[in-house]
Amino acid sequence: MKKKYLYLFSLIIITALTLIACTNAPNSDNANDASETPPQGKLEMIGDYGDFVPGQIDDPTHDPALFNDGDTYYVVSTGILNSETPGGIYLRQSNGTLEGPWEAIGEIPVPEWTHEYNHEHLWAPQVARNGNTFYMYYAVSSFGSNNSAIGVMSTETPGDLDSWEDLGPVITSQSGMDFNAIDPSVMEDEGEWWITFGSYWTGIKLQRLDDSMTEPIGEVYDLASRPNVLHNPIEAPTIFKKDDYYYLITSWDRCCAGLDSTYKITIGRSESITGPYYDKDGVPLMEGGGTIILDSHENETGPGGQDYFHESGIDYIIYHYYDGDANGVIRMQIRSMEWEDGWPYFTE
Repeated sequence: MKKKYLYLFSLIIITALTLIACTNAPNSDNANDASETPPQGKLEMIGDYGDFVPGQIDDPTHDPALFNDGDTYYVVSTGILNSETPGGIYLRQSNGTLEGPWEAIGEIPVPEWTHEYNHEHLWAPQVARNGNTFYMYYAVSSFGSNNSAIGVMSTETPGDLDSWEDLGPVITSQSGMDFNAIDPSVMEDEGEWWITFGSYWTGIKLQRLDDSMTEPIGEVYDLASRPNVLHNPIEAPTIFKKDDYYYLITSWDRCCAGLDSTYKITIGRSESITGPYYDKDGVPLMEGGGTIILDSHENETGPGGQDYFHESGIDYIIYHYYDGDANGVIRMQIRSMEWEDGWPYFTE
């Protein structure tokens, strides 16, 4: 009899545990599926990540920069080229993962003050967050000129195109100066805000911003240059910190030439945000150094115009490329970085 009761008791316990397991089992609505696991490698981009059909669709993703507000990801990019009505910064969002689906939601309007630079669109935006406020830095210029400016807008609701308030120019340059005030990137380091910028001329610069994040202050630092290459083709700087080093990513060579572009992405590192920066072989970036981490490959021609993003312990890079499988359509790509001996690389 005792054995019978023990058997019945065991059966009841097993049945109860089975019911609990079934109650807590994931289903198609709440499972911890791939959407809750940060994607890695070369992401499979979905939705509006760049397209062009003459007379129907003009949706480039040139110089993309990535940020998030809660569960929503945003990408800002160079505006659509239009000589009669210059294009403002273009915005898209994803409420899914970094892969998408991405949705193009339109243009952040062009500020009036920028028209004096005779531009055809705003360029190369990047967004930094301070508290609840998002600051978007952007470039104003015309191709091949250093009559240029870096402006800034702010908002607390980045998905609302009309909410961005323009705060005017931050840094300007003009003919005769030895630098070009375009391609801004802003980061915070130990309570201080820094802006890096530059294209061609004498290369990449760095300067502190005041607490308002709108005024440059103090010394201008030289970070990277290619003095022995014609016209010094280096631009699109981005700085991020990982462990004991600051990493400076730049784009080299020829941009904006479709499938003839020779853009590539390079990197160097420093123990101080102000430099000096060195490449993997120990060559100073101010003397032409730079380790190439991404070049044209497969259907991706001229990768560059990059930005850095960090989430869930993973380092990502977003960049544009010209799609060799689609007659050079400008598209964006996101990849996670892998690391070895303090240097990033990609598996492909």
